[in-house]
Amino acid sequence: MDEQLFDAELAHKYFAPRLNVECWSLIDQASRTEDENRRMLMTAFASCYHWLHAGNDVNQQRGEWLIAKVYAVLEDGPNCLKHARHCMAWTGKIEAGLNDFDRAYACEMLARGHALCGQIEQARDLKTEAQRLGDQIEDGEDRKIFLADLAWGNWNGVE
Repeated sequence: MDEQLFDAELAHKYFAPRLNVECWSLIDQASRTEDENRRMLMTAFASCYHWLHAGNDVNQQRGEWLIAKVYAVLEDGPNCLKHARHCMAWTGKIEAGLNDFDRAYACEMLARGHALCGQIEQARDLKTEAQRLGDQIEDGEDRKIFLADLAWGNWNGVE
């Protein structure tokens, strides 16, 4: 392919956010077919991949969170937990650029992964920590959105 007709950096910047939006439109559907579930998962991975080239560490942290979120929606505990751990690892190594809600969401997803895997005690402790972090989100609208997301879905016995 003629390099003058194709700019990989621009392509990554183009696809990363668009795939993220497509993934969220699938997450937000009340129900999905198996094909839509597969597409939801593929768009999460693809968005994360494009952010790897077009974004920064915060985009990678959020990309791993999105992959974990999709696995939570699909009720796939082991994969949710794996990507929630990746998200938390990114969260721990990013020194600047994260918002207060990024830390709360990372903790929330780690709690969900443990809950989906039947690790109730760890999930309960992490959910409590996510609630504490969520209560500390400065922006009122961001806090409201996070707390609604924290209340979402089946917590598999975690109160």
